[in-house]
Amino acid sequence: MNTQTITVAQQIQNNCHISDAQYAGNYTLCIYLLKMREFYRWEKQLPFTHKIDNTNIGEWLTQREGLWDEIDEQPLQNLSIAQQPLDCFESTEINRQLEKEKLVYSGGYGLYGKPVFFIGELLHKEVHGDYTLYISGKEFARDLAAPPGMMQDKTVYIRRESLRRFIWEKFEESLWHKQENPLSRALACYDFKNQPEAALEKMTDNEVDTVLQHELGEIAAGKILGESWADMIAHLPHSQAEIMARAVRDNIADMTSTLPKLLDKNEAAQIHFYFANLSSMRKMIFPSLPEAYKEWLEKKNTRKLKSVIKLASEHWINMAEQMLDIYKLHGKNSQRKIETLINNNYL
Repeated sequence: MNTQTITVAQQIQNNCHISDAQYAGNYTLCIYLLKMREFYRWEKQLPFTHKIDNTNIGEWLTQREGLWDEIDEQPLQNLSIAQQPLDCFESTEINRQLEKEKLVYSGGYGLYGKPVFFIGELLHKEVHGDYTLYISGKEFARDLAAPPGMMQDKTVYIRRESLRRFIWEKFEESLWHKQENPLSRALACYDFKNQPEAALEKMTDNEVDTVLQHELGEIAAGKILGESWADMIAHLPHSQAEIMARAVRDNIADMTSTLPKLLDKNEAAQIHFYFANLSSMRKMIFPSLPEAYKEWLEKKNTRKLKSVIKLASEHWINMAEQMLDIYKLHGKNSQRKIETLINNNYL
């Protein structure tokens, strides 16, 4: 990195620290410690196969929490790029400045309204209608949370390094539990035992396409749901209704794009990994989907999955429209009514 890139990355990392200081307490202790372990590995640039020293990470954890205590009431800072002050959420303008340096930036909001930032190496850019897609590589600043795929406004980000780290975490998780499930089946399709780095690269290459298809599905879902959806999400913070709403939108995206594409390719590793990463909420409100996966496992055909997709697409779009109607009528008082609607309409 040149001096300007280092300076910009430091400014972004400062905002990441401020955001983490204010929102890290939302995680359960177990999830928090797992995320901090992964974040430590990223920050110290440790190889995936490097055994983390518990004393070193313990000291780092104490120092990081001390930093958070000092800055948790600080406001997020504007960025200064080429001596031009820019709001940290003006991602489009910031990317105009950074693309000539082969960099990509995102500043937006994640789960529970948490500000999420990152800057990374720009690997690829393409335009889909009025949406822009960026694929990033090595990351130079990031939050404790580092989602492999994100959409902010009309920009889609696929973070390849974050995806590699996510897959490695899943691999380590499989070593702890040692049970047959969608995750173990997906990993068994690669030679992690003898060639872990090569297996990780191959799996990441395959899963980049899955993330891309999900984000393209998010674009389609955005066009179906309209701008009111984001406004509704913003008024459902820290609630079961918000998690349900995000699950419903993910269902629409995946029934529109991700799952049909996976079934067309019929690559077992990717289908297994898709089901390994279904959230608890999605499995709860959409039990017929994992049931269809079980039939695919037993009978080795996609008939049940394809029939579920056709039914589910209409169902979840209908649920989303009803959620929006509730929000339009009741505004900030919509949470309980939205929760009741979804709880009464599992598929």
